[in-house]
Amino acid sequence: MSEKSLEDVLQSAGNTVRYLRNSQSGPNVYPGVPPEFTNWRDEQRAWQKACVLFNQSYHMADLAVEGPDAFKMLSYLAFNSFKGFQPGRAKQFAPVSHDGYIIGDVILFYLADNKFNLVGRAPALEWVQFHAATGGYDVKVELDQRTALRKDGRRKVYRFQVQGPNALKVMEKVLGKAPPELKFFHMTTVTIAGKAVQAFRHGMAGQPGFELFGPWDDGEAVREAIVRAGEDFGLRQCGGRAYSSNALESGWIPSPLPAVYSGEKMKPYRKWLSAKSYEAAASLGGSFMSDNVEDYYFTPWDLAYGGFVKFDHDFVGREALEQKAQGKHRRKVTLALNNEDVTRTFGTMFNKEVRAKYFDFPSAVYCMHLFDRVLSGSKPAGVSTWIGYSSNEGKMLTLAVLDAEYAEPGNEVTLIWGEPGGGSTKPTVEPHVQTEIRAIVSPAPYTEVVRSSYAPGGWRATGAA
Repeated sequence: MSEKSLEDVLQSAGNTVRYLRNSQSGPNVYPGVPPEFTNWRDEQRAWQKACVLFNQSYHMADLAVEGPDAFKMLSYLAFNSFKGFQPGRAKQFAPVSHDGYIIGDVILFYLADNKFNLVGRAPALEWVQFHAATGGYDVKVELDQRTALRKDGRRKVYRFQVQGPNALKVMEKVLGKAPPELKFFHMTTVTIAGKAVQAFRHGMAGQPGFELFGPWDDGEAVREAIVRAGEDFGLRQCGGRAYSSNALESGWIPSPLPAVYSGEKMKPYRKWLSAKSYEAAASLGGSFMSDNVEDYYFTPWDLAYGGFVKFDHDFVGREALEQKAQGKHRRKVTLALNNEDVTRTFGTMFNKEVRAKYFDFPSAVYCMHLFDRVLSGSKPAGVSTWIGYSSNEGKMLTLAVLDAEYAEPGNEVTLIWGEPGGGSTKPTVEPHVQTEIRAIVSPAPYTEVVRSSYAPGGWRATGAA
């Protein structure tokens, strides 16, 4: 008997949205590191005030793509241009469906001629694997699965980030010389603890910083050397609790719902995906409700990537994006939640019976893909997708996508917090009542230093888009 596909699962479920809303999957986890090395408040503070070491060796998957047609295939799957893209550089890779909706969002590393690596969550990597298997390309792909889905605990590559205002000082000490002057999203090779390390110029926390990666067995020696070098500069290692909350300040929406659940042209892909795929296990949550799964999809413009759509090459979804380019676009913003309303909402935890949905700290995301309603008065204004607490700002923040007429900074809107009808059957959802929380529309990224250092829209591949 052949293995069931995602298409089989969806056909059996009947309604895709109801299936996803009652999925038993909780939020994405960050294994391999302690929840806290010290405490998550100080770990958050370190990426703005001193220096932080993010250990990204465990929670993301890697996909190696090699062969004479690797560049051709990847360009065909990307809406941003590959003109001038060459070894030693990296770029954002956020492929869209045939209907022009985002499938996933990862980083693409151009390691050498005909040799690439994609790093991030599964949906974009699976899309590449599908085209490598079915598109007639002369390529070879190899998946290095994330730790949560493997039994050996080993990876091919470790991956660290050194970020924050003191990052360059830490790098200078650990290298024994000034760190290399690299443009954003460019790479070079350095030596740390006697090990050859790939250094990638990155700025996840809105400060000059580096991503460092190399063979798995070298990872512990490199990590220990970085930690020692950071002792004089306030470096803190970031635990799993604080890690995902960084997106609230940097303005990057980490987890768009993969736009693969609908569309006749996407059916071959749904039949290729297994019943054990990311998409089959994904969970939806929040106060936004629609029976049409396409209402949960995002376009590049929704995520502030519209300016990087380039029609200088043929790619999957080009015709759809050419049409969408002429229409109205929603805008990505940060919502700064009203302190009094947040306090009131959290205060219901001290009631015996009637309570609002619990706020976990620092990340309050309780499913894989959170969608909460945002209103302007009584009118729908958009959706909130990522929510949590920033100790640096002393605020509960959300990343939201709003209709342009409501997206001006300073506007007041209302977030509907909690699921309708007392909640879905997800294990992370307790019985609760919905509540309204006022919020002020603010820029994304929210933090000034991040806004001034990132590319417009938070697109992380400046110079390579």
